[in-house]
Amino acid sequence: MPVLSVIVPFHNVGKYLGPCLDSLTAQRFRDFEVICVDDGSRDDGAAVAAARAAADGRIRLIRQANLGVGRARNAGVRQASGRYLAFVDGDDLVPRAAFQRLVASLESTGSDLACGNVMRLYRNLLIPSWAHKEAFAEPVTRTHITRHPLLIRDRMLWNKVYRRSFWDALGLSFPDRMYEDQPVAIAAHVGAGAVDVLHKVVYHWRQRDEPGASITQRRLEPDNLRDRLLSVLETAALLDARARGLRPEFDRDTLEIDMAVAVEAIAGLGATAGDDLVDLVVRYLDSVRPDALTSLPFALRVLVRLLHQRRLEEVAHVFAQARDGLLHPPLSPAGLLRKRWYGRHPALPGSLSEVSEELSPTGRLVELEWRGGVLNGVGRVSVGRFDVSALGRVRVSVWLEERRTGDRVPLSEESASPAWESAELPDGGCAPEHAYPFRFAFDPAAMTSAQLARLGHWDLWVGLRRPGLRVEGKVRGDRRLPPVTPPPRRRAGVWLVPALAVKGAWGLRLRRAGALVRQCQVDGGDLVFSGELTDPGDGEPVIRLVRRSDGEEMYFPATLAGREFHARVPLAGIDESVGEESWWEVVIDQGRAIRTLVRTQDRPPVRVEGRSFLVDRSDDGCLLLLER
Repeated sequence: MPVLSVIVPFHNVGKYLGPCLDSLTAQRFRDFEVICVDDGSRDDGAAVAAARAAADGRIRLIRQANLGVGRARNAGVRQASGRYLAFVDGDDLVPRAAFQRLVASLESTGSDLACGNVMRLYRNLLIPSWAHKEAFAEPVTRTHITRHPLLIRDRMLWNKVYRRSFWDALGLSFPDRMYEDQPVAIAAHVGAGAVDVLHKVVYHWRQRDEPGASITQRRLEPDNLRDRLLSVLETAALLDARARGLRPEFDRDTLEIDMAVAVEAIAGLGATAGDDLVDLVVRYLDSVRPDALTSLPFALRVLVRLLHQRRLEEVAHVFAQARDGLLHPPLSPAGLLRKRWYGRHPALPGSLSEVSEELSPTGRLVELEWRGGVLNGVGRVSVGRFDVSALGRVRVSVWLEERRTGDRVPLSEESASPAWESAELPDGGCAPEHAYPFRFAFDPAAMTSAQLARLGHWDLWVGLRRPGLRVEGKVRGDRRLPPVTPPPRRRAGVWLVPALAVKGAWGLRLRRAGALVRQCQVDGGDLVFSGELTDPGDGEPVIRLVRRSDGEEMYFPATLAGREFHARVPLAGIDESVGEESWWEVVIDQGRAIRTLVRTQDRPPVRVEGRSFLVDRSDDGCLLLLER
C-alpha cells in the first residue's frame, strides 16, 4: 500500500499531460501511486497517460465518458489506496520537493491536511499567485482557518495533501459541476482539527493561453456562471452553518471577484440573461450584510446593487459607462469636524455611498521637456473617476521624493480649479476626466551635492489639499502615450535621468554611466545602436538581453573600435513574449555587466514578423525592448 495517492483527472490537455506526469515521477518523495482519470478526452491525452503507465508501475490509467472533473476526481478517490490523498490537474506541474514537504509535515504534526504556496505558470514564467501570497507568507503548523482567516482564499484542492481517514470521516466528495473544488476545499479547512501551512511553493498553476481553453477563460458563459454561483452558494451555506465568523472574509472576496464576473456576464447577456442566473445572484446577495458592499470600488458597488435589485437594463448601461470611462458620479461632503466624502448615484442610498477611503489622486503628464537646462512638466490630476465640482479650488503640490530616504525636493504649489479634460487612452480612444491642472519646473541646481552623491531614485508626486481633504500619490504614465521621456542631463559628473518605471511611475534616476548609447534605430527588422564605453577594457564586448520577469538571457555580438561600440540585434530572433508583455533590458557584457544609458530621445516602434516592439528606456535610462 503506497503512502500517498495522487489523483490526476484530465480532459483534452494532451500537450500538457506529459510534463505534468513527469513532474510527479521526478518527486523526491517516492512512495506514491498516480491514478490518472481520463474524462472522455478527444486528444492524445489517454495515449500519453498509457505510455507513462507502461514506463512506471506507480501510474495507473482509468477511463470514463466525459462526465466532468468532479466525477473524475471521485472515481480516482474510490481507486486510491494511500494513507494520504493529493489532487493534481493534468495541465499543471508539481515542484520536486512538494510531496516530500507536505507529507513530512503531516507525519510530524498529525494535522488533517497540509497546504503550501502556489505560483502561476505562464509558458515558462512563474509569478506568485495573488490568492495564496498573503495566506502563505509565513509557515505555521496545527492552525485552523478560523485562526488564520486568510485561508478563506485557499479554495483550490491541488496545493494540499489530505489525510485519507480525515477525508472519509468528513464524507467529502465532489459535486457534478464546474468550480467543484471550492466547496470541498473550504469544507476540508473548516472540518479539519488542525492544518499545516507551508511557505514553500508546492504547486505551479498553469495559465493556459489557448482561447477558450480553460474554465476561467469561459467565465462569462451562462453555464459557467451558473456553476460558479452554485459553488458560491454552497460555500456560503457551509460557512453559515459551521464557521459564521468567516462570512465577512468570504463575502469580501466573493463580492469583489465572483460578483464582478456576474455583473460583466449579465451586462453582456442583456435581455437574454436567464431568470435562473439572476435568481442565484439575488439568493447570494440576500445573505450578505448590506454594509459589506462598502468594501467594493464605487462603480462595482453601484453595479452589484443594481443587479441585486434585478435592474438589468441599468446594469448594462452603467457597466458600459464604467468600462468606457464615462461614469463620473459627483462627490459631496458631509460632517464638520471629521469631513467624509460621498459619491452620489441614484442606485445607492447614502449609507452605501461613502468613498472617503477610495479618494486618491491620479496624476498624469501631458508635457515633459528640458528647456534651458530646466525640466519643465505639465500635467493633470483627478480624484478617481468622480465629478469633483464640490471640491472647488484646492492647493496642488508637486515634488520629487527619494525612495530610500524620503527626502523631498519641492517643485511647485498653486491653487487650481477643476476642469473637464479629454484624456488619451492607450487603445487610441479618449475619455473625459474632471481634473486639476498642474505645472512644475525642476532645476538640477536645486539638488545638493549630498543628494547627487547618493545616486538615488526620485519619484514624482502630486498632492491635493483643502479643508477636510488631503490626498497624495505618484504621477503615472503609459509608454504608449505622450510625452516621450526626455534625454538625460549631467550635473557634477552625475547623470539625471527622467524615467518612466516599468510599473508606470514617473521619476528621476541619478546614476553614473559605463556606456552611453548615442544612436538607436531600427533597420530592416534589426535594432541597431552605437555609442561609447567609458572604459573599453580588454576583449570584445557582447550584447546581453535580460528579461526582467524571469532573468532569461540572450546574447548577440558587438564590435568595438577604441571606445566606440556598435551592435545589431535581430528582433525576429528574440524569444517570444511571455504573458501580455516582455521587458528586455539591453546591457553590455565585458566580463561584467555594463548598464547602458540612452541619450537619444528616439523611441522607434517596430513590427517584425507579426510581433510588436517598442524601443525605450528602463527605470534608470538603460536601453529597453518592450514586446506586447
